[in-house]
Amino acid sequence: MDEDLHHYRGEKIDVTWSAKRCIHAEECLHRLGVVFDLSRRPWVLPDADSADQVADTILHCPSGALHFLRKDGGALEAPDAVNTVSPEIDGPLHIRGDIVIESLGGDVVLKDTRMTLCRCGASKNKPFCDKSHEQVGFQHSGILGESEVRTDERLPTVGPLKIIPSENGPLVLRGPFEVRGRDQTFYGGNTVRLCRCGRSSNKPFCDDTHARIGFQSK
Repeated sequence: MDEDLHHYRGEKIDVTWSAKRCIHAEECLHRLGVVFDLSRRPWVLPDADSADQVADTILHCPSGALHFLRKDGGALEAPDAVNTVSPEIDGPLHIRGDIVIESLGGDVVLKDTRMTLCRCGASKNKPFCDKSHEQVGFQHSGILGESEVRTDERLPTVGPLKIIPSENGPLVLRGPFEVRGRDQTFYGGNTVRLCRCGRSSNKPFCDDTHARIGFQSK
């Protein structure tokens, strides 16, 4: 996919920023303002702090808009050991792990370790979040739908997680994952459909409301 990447090169570490995937969570600004500062140009100065600090800060970017390349022999980013899906209160799905977005035809659209995906149905950059949920007044507590069965024990979660945005329908997840609710509940498995029309009565899971309301994925 075309991510509109911007490159900021330093002596020990390079930083890339995807304007299309950035949701302005501002983790970078709050954690390391000496490096990330929107009041100046360029807004990223990779050499303004240590490479370790820059890398650690970027790992907190939920959308994956920020990435780094170590040039000093430091550790590269590795995916989390567990693929996790976390519904934000009144907001998108934050996903971390070994993640691959695939088209319906099986083509790899994006492979990454951090993503923020739309679930309000209004993003103009589907399947990614563009903060349209704030304009449309999307609401959800972040707690898992009560009718969804929880597993009593966590399942093995090693391996890639494929995410397939279905046409005019939900996000289909195939591979090991945990969906983690804001109340510390979880749903683990190897396949699930997650709502992205914003209208399911069993959020974050799909209940086929998309078909009734005529949801359009493009």
